[in-house]
Amino acid sequence: MTSLKPYLIRSIYEWIIDNNLTPHLLVDAEDTSAVLPKEFIEDGKIVLNIRPEAIQGLSLGNEEIEFNARFSGKPMHISTPITAVLAIYAKENGKGMIFDQEDGDGDEPPPVKKPAAKPNLRIVK
Repeated sequence: MTSLKPYLIRSIYEWIIDNNLTPHLLVDAEDTSAVLPKEFIEDGKIVLNIRPEAIQGLSLGNEEIEFNARFSGKPMHISTPITAVLAIYAKENGKGMIFDQEDGDGDEPPPVKKPAAKPNLRIVK
C-alpha cells in the first residue's frame, strides 16, 4: 500500500494556496539524502517557504519534494524525501499538519483482522 503522507502534503498545500496563505515545510535536515542549504538549518531542522512566488519548478511527488529557490541570492535546487517532511502549515495561522517521525513510508501491509468470535448464545425459555 502506498503512503498517505504525500497525498496529505499535496492537499494541504493546495488548501493553503487557495486561501492566499504561505505554505511552509518543516524538514528533518539530518536526513542524509536531503539537499538543503546548510546555513539555514537550526537544531537539525529547516523551514522552507514553498509559496509559488518564492520558488520555481515545484514537484510534490510520492517519494520526494523538489524545487528551485534562492537563498541569500544564490540559486539552489532543493530536494527532500517525503519521509523527512515533519510538517506542512500556513505561516500566517499555523494551520496544517504535523507528521510523526515514526510514520512508515507505506511499505508495511495493513494489519490482518481476525474474525470476531461468535458469542455463545443460550436460548432460555
